[in-house]
Amino acid sequence: MNDMSKIAAGDAVEAADVPMSRRFGRLAIMLSVPLLLVLVGSYFWLTGGKTVSTDNAQVNARVVQVSPEIAGRVSDVFVTENQHVRKGDLLVRLDPIPYQIALMQADAAVGNAQLSITQMESNFHAKEADTQKSVSDVNLARDTFKRQQELLARGFTTHANYDAAKAGLAAAEAEQASARSSAESAQAMLGRSSGGGHPQVEAAIAMRDKAKYDLKRTEIRAPIDGIVSQTDKLAPGTMAMQMLPLINVVSADGYWIDANFKETQLATIKIGQRADITMDAIPGKTFAGHVIGIGAGTGSQFSVLPAQNATGNWVKVTQRVPVRVALDDKPEQPLVAGSSAHVTVHVAD
Repeated sequence: MNDMSKIAAGDAVEAADVPMSRRFGRLAIMLSVPLLLVLVGSYFWLTGGKTVSTDNAQVNARVVQVSPEIAGRVSDVFVTENQHVRKGDLLVRLDPIPYQIALMQADAAVGNAQLSITQMESNFHAKEADTQKSVSDVNLARDTFKRQQELLARGFTTHANYDAAKAGLAAAEAEQASARSSAESAQAMLGRSSGGGHPQVEAAIAMRDKAKYDLKRTEIRAPIDGIVSQTDKLAPGTMAMQMLPLINVVSADGYWIDANFKETQLATIKIGQRADITMDAIPGKTFAGHVIGIGAGTGSQFSVLPAQNATGNWVKVTQRVPVRVALDDKPEQPLVAGSSAHVTVHVAD
């Protein structure tokens, strides 16, 4: 009987322990939830207002669109997609034959202009000789007229001879005037420009220089150091149009981040504040940077078709303003222009 009572008493104790453990578990759960809320609230209260962040950010770099300055057919392509190039490296060559022919024609034009000037000089010298001859003719006619005038006064000649001598002097003076005018005209044709040469020759030389420059421009070279992009569409035989982009060169350095913050976040952002940057292309790493510029307008303001808010059905939308962030740490691996990033600016600084 005593053993039965002991067993019953033990069962009662165990039954009493089960509700007690459940009560402690419920109490722990009830206390942990408020404690967690307090901890989270404390964290946000302590850190709130010290940083602003956005994941609407992109890695950017200088991208130069390489365009031919002349039109022509592509004869050679010297680069491949994503190839590293240095400034001045040969990228593409256009067919030089049409421009070589143009240069030969320009050389011939310079020769013709110089020949024409030589002929003008010869003509001028001939006109000068005619002028000197007319001077002699005038002097002779004047002497003849004076003699006839003296003889007529003394009665040793006739009026017919006198009139013939007078007419001869007038004809000689007219011929002299005509010769002088022709010489002046020939001299005017030899007029010199401000540079000291003849305008006709200088124009021909200028056209030859342009032909040389056009021939030189058949070789398209890299304007900067960088990585070549969009070369797959280039092949020998492709027609290159003047001032239309052929390929792009992405700068090998000088990357930056354009972070599009909400306009409500701009009040605390200042130039010079430090920033933490993470990039989707380089997971697990945080890079240091600093704010170097704040945009003067929103993205929609500089769009091709700006938003027209003066309408009756206008709905307010929080605008984004680009904030430029420079990288203080240079990543070991190459960055990709246009890739996504996350930027946190320490506004408390």
